[in-house]
Amino acid sequence: MGVAGKGASQLSASLTPLPRMNRVESVSRALSHYIGTAALQPGDRLPAERDLMKSLAVGRSTVREVIRQFQALGIVEARKGSGTYLRRVTSADAIHVPLMIEAASLRDRLLQTLEVRRGLEVEASAAAARRATPGHLTIIEAKLDAMEAVHLVKGTAGREDLAFHLAIYDAAGNPLFRQLLEGIREGFERFFDKPFERPDFAARSFPFHRELFDAIRKGDEKKARKKTKQILAVVEEDIKDMAR
Repeated sequence: MGVAGKGASQLSASLTPLPRMNRVESVSRALSHYIGTAALQPGDRLPAERDLMKSLAVGRSTVREVIRQFQALGIVEARKGSGTYLRRVTSADAIHVPLMIEAASLRDRLLQTLEVRRGLEVEASAAAARRATPGHLTIIEAKLDAMEAVHLVKGTAGREDLAFHLAIYDAAGNPLFRQLLEGIREGFERFFDKPFERPDFAARSFPFHRELFDAIRKGDEKKARKKTKQILAVVEEDIKDMAR
């Protein structure tokens, strides 16, 4: 449900004019507070620029700077001709830690990032094996089925692969897994179109995804760790191969 469905009165109650100092920081806090108090969910549309400008009594440049910051943090997504949509719930009390991957020495940066991913992702899979509910397992399996269907046709399934892993992070029962890993994966995968231009990136890891799901479904933490390591080992090999 979009912001229109939340009611105009809710918008006016949550967003009020700000003092002149520290405008960007103040707008950031105000918008975070609004997202929390209006109970917006991922996929909901945020107020339009002009509505934010009017409600907060700030200029267009301030609003756009805040939206840019929220995009960099993965909180919102700007869709051309449509508006700005929430990707991840936040609040005024949230502490945002941006991640940055330098494009220089790309091979080394990606391998460093993968090293961090491995430490987090292996444990997220193990936690999912311990804590996944029947509801979580249904979602993970649905994402896996979608991934396999696309992979069999195209030989790759980037978006579907990400959705599968995000479902595992959710099943881990610790929201920090998803927040950290989603940010790392997005920064990491942003480089896959260029300079690599290889559509079959990490395709050899495809069979391990079903085995990972089976391990999580059976509550086998040891096997969940093992299969996640195998998936990431393929990613590492392909990075080294493409960066030669």
